Amino acid sequence: MQLKQNARWDLLTATSMGVRITPQSGQPVQSEALYHMQATSAESNVLSISSYLGLKTKVLTSLVKGSPIAQFIRSDLAARGVDVEANEVEQGGPWGYRHQFNIADSGYGSRGPRVHNDRAGEVGRTLSVENFDLQRIFGQEGVRIVHISGLIAALSPDTAKFCLELARVARQHGSLISFDLNYRASFWKDRNNELREVFTEIASISDILVGNEEDFQLALGVEGPPAGGTGLADTLDAFKGLIGTVKEHFPHAKVYATTLREVIHTNSHLWGAVLSVGDDWYLAEPREIHVLDRIGGGDGFVGGLLYGILKAWDPEKWLHFGWASGALATTFLTDYAQPADEDQIWAIWNGNARVQR
Repeated sequence: MQLKQNARWDLLTATSMGVRITPQSGQPVQSEALYHMQATSAESNVLSISSYLGLKTKVLTSLVKGSPIAQFIRSDLAARGVDVEANEVEQGGPWGYRHQFNIADSGYGSRGPRVHNDRAGEVGRTLSVENFDLQRIFGQEGVRIVHISGLIAALSPDTAKFCLELARVARQHGSLISFDLNYRASFWKDRNNELREVFTEIASISDILVGNEEDFQLALGVEGPPAGGTGLADTLDAFKGLIGTVKEHFPHAKVYATTLREVIHTNSHLWGAVLSVGDDWYLAEPREIHVLDRIGGGDGFVGGLLYGILKAWDPEKWLHFGWASGALATTFLTDYAQPADEDQIWAIWNGNARVQR
């Protein structure tokens, strides 16, 4: 894979920004009166690894014009070092557009996390090709990697077309395309043929494909071997078998990745990852991590993986850094990791939790 040279943006994504509210005390939603609020989206979570480590990142999004929540989101992204280019949409009255709310119980011990997504009137569903000058962004400014998420591609017919055009223009201008399939059955309801066509075209021109065996089979219609069990070894075997088939259908991609997770209890997981680059396989053997809040761990993995690619490291280092970035994200109350520096992430990979003075 050849990274574009002299590009203004290292990493760019399209996203629907919202806010996440989480009980401050770690109690269930129905038992708490005080909440912590943060700006959130899976795609901006991915960018945050690179933005905190000094690379140039950008989100394309829709915001509600004049909304204090929109201003909160802008300020939050600016604090992370993420540039925002947004189409501002009139709210249209009290029953008009708004930013999605994500209401999350992080869980504790034997009580598993619960997440409620309130997406009624979501302004991000208006993301449209007509609202952004993609030829300027990719042709004049330049983008090294564009990250596309299946969550955004499946939000609405407009966002599906937008993500498809984003991929087409990126390829036209020599940007690498990362596609995290992120299949969600509720988003695909009654739209299977439409979305299968969009996802298939994006995947066919992507350089980096991220997803588990379910994502590849349900989003792309690629048949794979049954898992045959429920353990991590079975998951790994199923993923390896499936990727061989995926490569036959989507030969343009050179990188395939997924995380491996087994939940011991809410605050203790076995965390691993697997990466395929060309004919080579790399495995981060699952090992125990201690979890404050699991939401965003997968995004942290993708963010670390893409950072490694942007830094032109060897593939094994991509995987190790991605594994550790995902583990780092689970130690934050925010659903995005905020690394102080590369050394902090490498210390997690090396199992070094000693105090640094």
